Amino acid sequence: MESAIPAHLRATRTQPAAMSEGHTPPFPAWATRFDPLIGQVVMAYFGVQSAATPGIEALAPITSLFSLPDGPGYWDPAHCQDAAGFHNLIAIAYWSDPVTFERWRQESGFDAWWNDPQRLTEQVGWFIEIVSPTTDRFETLQASLGAPEGVSHLAKSLSDNPVQEHGYWGSVRDRFAIAQTDPLQGEKPKASTFSVQSRVRLPGRQNLCLIRSGQDWAATRDKERHLYLQDIQPVLEEGMTYLRDQGRALGCLSCRFMRVLDTTTGEPLEKSFGLAHFDDLAHLEEWAKTHPTHLAIFGGFMRYVRALDFQVALRLYHEVSVIPADAQCFEYINCHPGSGLLRS
Repeated sequence: MESAIPAHLRATRTQPAAMSEGHTPPFPAWATRFDPLIGQVVMAYFGVQSAATPGIEALAPITSLFSLPDGPGYWDPAHCQDAAGFHNLIAIAYWSDPVTFERWRQESGFDAWWNDPQRLTEQVGWFIEIVSPTTDRFETLQASLGAPEGVSHLAKSLSDNPVQEHGYWGSVRDRFAIAQTDPLQGEKPKASTFSVQSRVRLPGRQNLCLIRSGQDWAATRDKERHLYLQDIQPVLEEGMTYLRDQGRALGCLSCRFMRVLDTTTGEPLEKSFGLAHFDDLAHLEEWAKTHPTHLAIFGGFMRYVRALDFQVALRLYHEVSVIPADAQCFEYINCHPGSGLLRS
């Protein structure tokens, strides 16, 4: 095994680690390895919101620009229905540096389109949720080889060996390079917002925590497929719905349980992910460690892998970021007040 923190980001630890001496993970998992020259990435969520189910073409004003120079290194679309019954179709796009992203915004015509007053007159809502963490401020974990997801598409490889920092409470924090020296405490957001008619821009908040945690069951068969669809997926959906509807008391600002779509046809794939924003990493950790909804998810998964003797085709992954206030951009146009971080 090896450390989840790459060699060039290791530092003398001044913050305590949660991993016990001699810890052995219950199953193998790998971290992605980025070129050391990549110092900061962009994770951009472009969304359209409507009362009726939108087709994949509803994102075309944005996604048609992805193929232009300086477009994202990877993107995928996903859909969910929120607590108010509105449909949210999102293109999640990743850039390997903010300079390229900003150049794309300007030269592709996206900024001109986004800022056009016509957006305020349309019958749909639009939103952007953009974070730009440095590489010491996000961590990734994959439970299988050969199928990168999300920001891992920008990485040069996976770790050569399984990583040691997983399979125990607190392991997420232990995988953050910055957590070696920084407690990553959150703060309340500034009260001010920029608002013109139906366009609202939210201020950043220090050490906002974002998690994308996904499941791919396309390769499951027979017993495993039955176990996943009958025992795991319903419990997972219940937990994500709880965070969506009642998570504010737990420090969860927003939660969407999303179905990944085919980029061409818009048909749903056998892939999903939970996308949630928390006040800070500590609130995510507290929910994961103590709340019945997550304990049910974690316990169900452990029973699942044991029933299959740890030989599973289900692919799991996550990416977690802790973002400084000045590396966040959240803006909503014609969206209902419970949308995304507007709820907070």
